[in-house]
Amino acid sequence: MVYNQNQLILLVWMIMTPGQQVIQEWYQRRGWHQFPFQQEMEEAYLGGNSGLLNAPTGSGKTFALFMPFLAGYINRHPNDYLTRSNNGLLMLWITPLRALTNDIRKAMQEACAELGLPWTVATRTGDTSAAEKASIKKKLPEVLLTTPESLHLMLAQKEYPKLFQNLEVVVIDEWHELLGTKRGVQVELGLSRLRHLSLALSEGEGTNGVNGGVSIWGISATIGNLEQAAEVLLGNNFPAQRIKLIRAHIDKKLVIKSVIPDDVESYSWSGHIGIKLLPRVMEIVAKSKTTLIFCNTRSQSEIWYHAILDNYPEYAGVMAMHHGSLDNELRNWVEQALHAEALKVVVCTSSLDLGVDFRPVDTIVQVGSPKGVARFMQRAGRSGHHPGATSLAYYVPTHSLELLEGAALKQAIRQGIFESRDPILLAMDVLIQYMVTLAVSDGFRADELYNEVKSTFAFADLRRDEFNQLLDFITNGGKTLAQYDEFLKVEVENGLYKVNSRRVAMRHRLSIGTITSELSLRVAWLSGGGLGTIEESFISKLKPGNVFWFAGRSLEFVKVKEMTAYVRKSNKTKGIIPSWAGGRMPLSSQLSAVFRDKLDEVSHGVEEDEEVIALRPLFKLQEQLSHLPQSNEFLIESFHSEDGHHLLFYPFEGRLVHEGMASLLAYRISKLKSASYSIAMNDYGFELLTDEEIPIREALETDDLFSIHNLIDDIQHSLNANEMARRKFRDIAHIGGLVFTGYPGQTIRNKHLQASTSLLFEVFSEYEPDNLLVRQAYNEALAFQLEEFRLRAALQRISQQSIILKEIERPTPFAFPIMVDSLGREKLTTETMEERVAKMARQYGAEGVKTKERPEGEKKKFSARTSRKKGL
Repeated sequence: MVYNQNQLILLVWMIMTPGQQVIQEWYQRRGWHQFPFQQEMEEAYLGGNSGLLNAPTGSGKTFALFMPFLAGYINRHPNDYLTRSNNGLLMLWITPLRALTNDIRKAMQEACAELGLPWTVATRTGDTSAAEKASIKKKLPEVLLTTPESLHLMLAQKEYPKLFQNLEVVVIDEWHELLGTKRGVQVELGLSRLRHLSLALSEGEGTNGVNGGVSIWGISATIGNLEQAAEVLLGNNFPAQRIKLIRAHIDKKLVIKSVIPDDVESYSWSGHIGIKLLPRVMEIVAKSKTTLIFCNTRSQSEIWYHAILDNYPEYAGVMAMHHGSLDNELRNWVEQALHAEALKVVVCTSSLDLGVDFRPVDTIVQVGSPKGVARFMQRAGRSGHHPGATSLAYYVPTHSLELLEGAALKQAIRQGIFESRDPILLAMDVLIQYMVTLAVSDGFRADELYNEVKSTFAFADLRRDEFNQLLDFITNGGKTLAQYDEFLKVEVENGLYKVNSRRVAMRHRLSIGTITSELSLRVAWLSGGGLGTIEESFISKLKPGNVFWFAGRSLEFVKVKEMTAYVRKSNKTKGIIPSWAGGRMPLSSQLSAVFRDKLDEVSHGVEEDEEVIALRPLFKLQEQLSHLPQSNEFLIESFHSEDGHHLLFYPFEGRLVHEGMASLLAYRISKLKSASYSIAMNDYGFELLTDEEIPIREALETDDLFSIHNLIDDIQHSLNANEMARRKFRDIAHIGGLVFTGYPGQTIRNKHLQASTSLLFEVFSEYEPDNLLVRQAYNEALAFQLEEFRLRAALQRISQQSIILKEIERPTPFAFPIMVDSLGREKLTTETMEERVAKMARQYGAEGVKTKERPEGEKKKFSARTSRKKGL
């Protein structure tokens, strides 16, 4: 039988469930059509599955999950869904940023109103008032949007299972942002508890009427390990037949244009070209309706905002700034102004990376390399942020070689090469915090909790003796702290682990979370009103009367009182730009690999990208002075100057790998000849500088220089591994509840916290060498600070390459920016950085070097002789 089109539509309509019919009518009233991935998502959800939805920014992924959830509810209550109310909490939507909840809540509430559902969609975050939280607890909304920290605060409430007894689905939004962080581990543990409660309440019959408990769905942008991301989200015991990975397969239209300087400089140092391209950037802004200018650091965003105000004062009323240290009210105002199309340009950082829907934005400007493909795609997706729209992104280099990174970015996106997010395993500090959280509420039983925790990906390999050690730690203080009542938090009553002290419970609730950072002070006007937060280390260097730039304003520092830095408005046009710790991002392994491919094209003379073609003068000079390495070659440069003997290596692996590799090679060379080295590095290479000639040829002949044999031992000898672990232990102690950071408004000073954690680290190291938190500190130092796995892979790659050792007469275009990064750290001088760079350029004959912005340099001293003597 042959059906016409109308008959086919009628047949499809007839096989739809009542809920699907209602939702389909809603789409039609809005003039929308479901994407194939939205239809696939609907079938997967209504089929009782869990899994991961992979969809690009602005493709309708929120409705892809929310509308099937509504369809499922209508299917269960087809006759009275318009009148049923007080349903209890049915959907929990977890987001990594509080700012995301407002837009999502409005969209969901609007959809419910249009469908006639008498529902409440609410938010519970750190910004929610006590009255609102009490209201939520008294009358639960059907949908609650929250954060990982707020979820754990809910788990710390008495009789918390009642909150979740009707829960049908948990959605983790922006899962790619949480994966690979301790907040992601928090989510894993929270989900394991919610699933355990759901299975216990339903005795294997899910509350949503389908196969075994609450549904769990994640939403993720494209990353390199999506399958693993789904596995981490759902844990180890989830039925494999109920796991679905839904891919949008939407070719998001993305146009990337590089802003190429008129005069590409052969000798260029980090950062100095950026502001020079401001006129070109403002031409782009003038042609666009609304532009977001993304900077990699908060300091850089302050610099650019200040520069635009100075040079283009006409933008004063239509320009704003947005970064994570600004006051929440200021950020909310910027977001609302964007929605209202009241702003022409916003200078921002990663605070606007995630999925807030800014439809008026039509252009993105990325200042400097984003250092990662996925990060750039996320930012580019802020423009044209709705289905079918084209995203337009401009790439602005801050030094010449970043143009090559721009070409690498374009190729990686064309080839679909994205970074993976490696999950964190056995984060004992997070587990300790979680155990106390459960003990603060209704308590837990050890065997039951152990099996539950083992179901998570993060703790699948947790041994029972390790779990018992954590139990002993929270009840008796472990082997070392048993004599101190402060660490005896949990009591055991008939096998139930419980916190009975109100003081312990209150302090723990105040400390829930895994976000640790430099202690910050609130910045407020002397006359009243807040501006945001600045790290204590920056404020401590200021004297009353000093002027600094923050939140786009010129501020005069007045005083510090009770964790608040008071300021008044200043009319001075010069001021210090604040610096924040942890602002510099290393080149990702995926982008560095494509970068090396682009460099290989240059060495073979087959380059085609406009960015690479523009760099021909630089590469020509590099070839004349030294060598352009091919993919099967590794370049080392050597020369002597009045500063000493220079040795430069070019792995092109990112600054963290280079930091570890530089110290490692210095240690191995020092086995042949003892010496003290200065080390400088950037994302492309690193320099060893010493007073005496370096026996590099002899070191290369040993075959041990780039070997992975005894790698961990050599790393521990070459670096102060003990000090790195000590720094990591500070955050671990904070998360694990070993130190209390203070009550609101009475925060404990940074130096006191550091002293407390250092003392604990020393005590554990000496009297409890098998302590799990100390072991975790060493592991984190290797994995996160040195990227040990990536360092190992880089050494294996280099060991298979031909070593090209070039003795040069003066610094090459590759060497010059590394040497600039080494300036100004340990020498007392009255010269500015710009003057010192210009002097160095004249000294080495590096003509055409210009100085505009202060570079962000790195340098440290390394003494192989001292390291061996101390046995580090």
